[in-house]
Amino acid sequence: MPSFDIIKEIKPKKSFRVASVMGKFDLQTEHIKERFIGNIEFNNSWQIGCIIGKSGTGKTTIAKQLFGDNYVEKFEYKNETILDDFNENLNIEEITKTFNSVGFSSPTSWLKPYCVLSNGEKMRVDLARAILDEKKMFVFDEYTSVVDRDVAKIGSFAMQKAIRKTNKKFIAVTCHFDIIDWLLPDWIFNTDTMTFQQTDGQKKNKPECKFEIWETMDKSIWKMFSKYHYLNSEHNNCARVFLGILNDVICGFISVFTFPSPYTKKIKKVHRLVVLPDYQGIGIGNILLNEVGKIFKNDGYRYTITTSSPALIFPLKNNKNWICTSYGRKKNHSGLRKKTWKKNGDATNKIGSQNRITTSWEMI
Repeated sequence: MPSFDIIKEIKPKKSFRVASVMGKFDLQTEHIKERFIGNIEFNNSWQIGCIIGKSGTGKTTIAKQLFGDNYVEKFEYKNETILDDFNENLNIEEITKTFNSVGFSSPTSWLKPYCVLSNGEKMRVDLARAILDEKKMFVFDEYTSVVDRDVAKIGSFAMQKAIRKTNKKFIAVTCHFDIIDWLLPDWIFNTDTMTFQQTDGQKKNKPECKFEIWETMDKSIWKMFSKYHYLNSEHNNCARVFLGILNDVICGFISVFTFPSPYTKKIKKVHRLVVLPDYQGIGIGNILLNEVGKIFKNDGYRYTITTSSPALIFPLKNNKNWICTSYGRKKNHSGLRKKTWKKNGDATNKIGSQNRITTSWEMI
């Protein structure tokens, strides 16, 4: 149980400006001294802690004194894709699985360099690096300070879920009290009052928020989501479009079309399903998929989806309302064959899903 009694002393050099300020404000001492005293009395079973308080209350000083060896400084990102910035001893499955676990589930973004990612995406990549690091504990200072507050809350919930699936310990150092209900720490040390609170008995569920699903006839809204889809940016205008709205902000997209079958016209298939990167990791995609599915099932349709995304396959696999109807590489068919042309003028076939493992699912 760490305790601390820290004296922080600053002795400014005597200069004309220093002397002027000391004289103007009648400062009686020649140095500035601060003292921080307290106890952090956590038990050994914790996984997530939080040191929180206003600026200047000693958060960083205390965290570095107690957990300095576990501080996460700036990771180095120098490659053309973030995938190549991870330890070369890690395989691609470990890296992408961790990306998905922290709510960074856009394969197109995995191929980008770190510098072009949004602040929310950078925060999740840093967490993935820390989770895959050899250290058993890591401390993030200025946690969520550079991201939008809604993004901070959603990212915090995705992070705590990911951390609790590992044997790691994580400490957030922050001045933002709004993330507490989303990060769900096992203990909190408040530097405003120098008090410790054990919270590991609280229920680990995300706070209530307003989520709505709207159908829209405006197909142009696909442009807002197209670059985040893992296959391509095309969209069938015959598909019905539904939007996910979280706290009055558009965050998710799903479209559904009638599957062409010679036997029945009562099959609906999910055409595109996308959640904006800053809102990934809290189950919005699954809610959209299932709630829209209920609409079509109630109208007497079969409801299906084909996907290669691990972020979808895992929850579908664990949902008793879905069955897997196929798994593997699809065989060629004319609907997937496109012609491309080599420089010598010969036509070659550019094939779709036979180059990747896909799964097909039906809602029951």
